[in-house]
Amino acid sequence: MPHRTFLMFILPSLLAMLVFIAAPVVSVAIQSLFVAHDKVMVSVQSCGPFGCTTDVHVDTKATEALQKQQPLGKFNGLGTYTDRNHLAFAEIGAILSDNSGLGDVAVRIYALPFYRALSFTLVYTFVVTPLAMLLGFVIALSVNAVSPWIKGPVIFFSLLPMIITPIIGSLIVYWMIDADAILGSALQDLFHDPNLYLKASPVLTWIVLLCYGVWTNGPFSFVVFYAGLQMVPKDTLESAMIDGANRWERVRFVVMPYLTPLATFVALVQLMDNFRVFEPIVGFNAQANASSLSYSIYSDLNGQFSQLFSSAAATSMLTILGVIILLIPVLMRTWREFNLKAA
Repeated sequence: MPHRTFLMFILPSLLAMLVFIAAPVVSVAIQSLFVAHDKVMVSVQSCGPFGCTTDVHVDTKATEALQKQQPLGKFNGLGTYTDRNHLAFAEIGAILSDNSGLGDVAVRIYALPFYRALSFTLVYTFVVTPLAMLLGFVIALSVNAVSPWIKGPVIFFSLLPMIITPIIGSLIVYWMIDADAILGSALQDLFHDPNLYLKASPVLTWIVLLCYGVWTNGPFSFVVFYAGLQMVPKDTLESAMIDGANRWERVRFVVMPYLTPLATFVALVQLMDNFRVFEPIVGFNAQANASSLSYSIYSDLNGQFSQLFSSAAATSMLTILGVIILLIPVLMRTWREFNLKAA
C-alpha cells in the first residue's frame, strides 16, 4: 500500500486519538502542575463604644480577580506529586530514617493515602487478571465440549456478569453479604462469629472484592477464548488424538499455543481495566477497608468543601504511568515474538 494511501486511511483515527485522548491527557498533565489560589484575606477593624475589634474575612472580589487572571491556579511544579497525599517523599524519608522494623515501616507506609490505594489496586490487578483469564478459559473449554442443544443456555448464564451493570451487580452482591442477608448470615454461622460482616472486616472486604472482580471479568475472557477455539484446526486435534494424546495434552500442546496471541490481548485489556478498579469499591461501600487510585480521583473531585483538581490530575497521571509500566513487559514480549516470526 502506498504511504500516501496508508496515511489517508489512518488519518481519521489519528485525528480522533489526538482530540479525544492526547489533548485531554496533556490538559490533565498541565493541571497537575498548578494548585488552587489561596483566598485573599482582608482585615477590617470595627470600633464601637466598648472598643475596637478586628475581623478577618475573604475578599471575594480580589479572589475572583486573581482566579480570572490565572485560571489554572498557582504554579506548584511537582509539589503535588510529592506531597503527603501522593508519593509522600518527605513522610517516607522520615519513616525510613526511624530505623523501625520492616513490619512497622510497611504499616506506616500503608497508612499514607496514595500507597494505601496503590496497594489494593496492585493486589486487585495481579489477582483478578490471571484468575479471570483462567476462569474464562475453563468456561470456554467446557462450553465448547457440551452438547449443542444446551450450549445456548450455558453461554447465556456464562455471560450474565457481563450483561449486568457493574455497579448494580456489586450492589446486589453487597446486599446478599450484608449481616442480615443470606450469605452474610451463612458466613457468621460458618465461622461462629456474630460480628463478622463486610464493613467490620478488612480481610473479608478484600476477599469479596477480589471474588467479585474475577466473576465480572471472567465473561470477557470466555468470549475471546471461545471465539479462538473455533479457529483451532480440527485436523491437528484429530492427529493428536490418533497419536494417543489425552484431553489435557491436546489442550496443553495444541489449543494453548494457538490461543497465546489471544491470551496476550486479553491480558492487555484486563490489566488496563483492573488497574482502574472503581465500581466495586463504590457498590460495596468499601471505602473504609479498601481504596484504589480511581477512587482517590473520585474523592478529590467530589470533596465536601472543594474540588481538588490538582490532586485529581496528579493521581490521574500517576495512574497512567502505572498502566504503562504494567503493559511494558507484555508489549516487549509481543514485540520479541513478532520479530522472531518476521525473521
